[in-house]
Amino acid sequence: MKGAITARIAKYRSFRRQVYLVLEGGHTGGPVGRFVESFLIILIILNVVGFTLQSVPSIRQPYWFDLDVFEAVSVAIFTVEYGLRLWVSVEDPLIREMGRWRGRLGAALKPLMLIDFFAVAPVYFTLFFPALDLRFLRLVRLLRLLKIARYSPALSTLGRVVVNERRALFGTLLVLLCATIFAAAAMHAVEGAVQPERFGTIPSSMWWAIATLTTVGYGDAVPITFLGRLVAGCTMVVGLGILALPVGIVATGFMDTIRRRDFVVTFGMLARVPLFKDFDAHLLSEILDLLRAQSVSKGDIIAVKGAPAHAMYFIVSGQVEAELPHRNIRFGPGDFFGELALLHETQRRATLVALSQCRLLALAAEDFAMLIRKHPALKKRLEEAAQEHIKAYGGDESDFTRSEMAAAGKVHGWFREDD
Repeated sequence: MKGAITARIAKYRSFRRQVYLVLEGGHTGGPVGRFVESFLIILIILNVVGFTLQSVPSIRQPYWFDLDVFEAVSVAIFTVEYGLRLWVSVEDPLIREMGRWRGRLGAALKPLMLIDFFAVAPVYFTLFFPALDLRFLRLVRLLRLLKIARYSPALSTLGRVVVNERRALFGTLLVLLCATIFAAAAMHAVEGAVQPERFGTIPSSMWWAIATLTTVGYGDAVPITFLGRLVAGCTMVVGLGILALPVGIVATGFMDTIRRRDFVVTFGMLARVPLFKDFDAHLLSEILDLLRAQSVSKGDIIAVKGAPAHAMYFIVSGQVEAELPHRNIRFGPGDFFGELALLHETQRRATLVALSQCRLLALAAEDFAMLIRKHPALKKRLEEAAQEHIKAYGGDESDFTRSEMAAAGKVHGWFREDD
């Protein structure tokens, strides 16, 4: 009886793990993961299109039933997606460390999960409170468009830039507010007596001030005196400078983030890899041209167990957890993994998740195959490393990666954090 319960629990956890890899793995989650990701992206776009078309009477009136059915089906799918993401969140190593319920609460409060929640919540409010005017809540349905940020690295990067530069952006907002008050007060002083209906008070003058500072200039309130036009000219010039500040801050932050992601791989960095020790400069230079810098965010899935091996990786900075059949292993700077799957053309034997922001060097499978065909010495070195691994740990070589050797002290770090 106890054995049957244990088997059911193991089966339940295995199924939950598979769902987690499909939802969070995306394109790395195999064919099913790629299909689910593509399906959800298309559904999000169609929802925004449907919401927009509902505002057109010539479309809404004849097709209201079809649009309502599509809305109901979409809400059902997004609700199931939200529930599944919350259910499988404990499979994330970072969430798992917090505990089952506390971890799920933390997962629910993540920005992307909050977007998922508010994308469907207005529909349920309209069901339970039909007498309320929920036009604003229906407008919140457009948050579904933000769900696509989950699948867009560019939007995710922009979001991180805004968060990282929030203090500077808040500072520019304060500068804009101060400039608005000063411009409104100055215009009230010089034009208040001439145009009391527009500049008779500082609050009424603030509408003109913000329209002028932002260079919109609606023209519904304009100065007619010399001093008023002088104040307006100064306000326009100041507005141009203030509006340039947030643009420059975000642009600089975006470029800094891209530079940190696509860091420069140096010859000296590659020469310290134990795998490439004693190789001549020509081979190292050839490998250097093939390596691609890659940045992985905290919690991202790098590789999924059972998926085809597309590359091997070297860790420059950060920590990664490998989920092996009998234990989980964490490894960091100086470790490398994935060469056995490429060497023997097998599937991944472990799921790898980034525990922190990681910088990796990736060697694509095609380039790997070309190198070992062109340079037999490199293939021999890889085979020797695999044999050493098998002798050190025993068992089938497909159950291990070079990363396990590194975690056990067989491989020492060859990168410094400041490289």
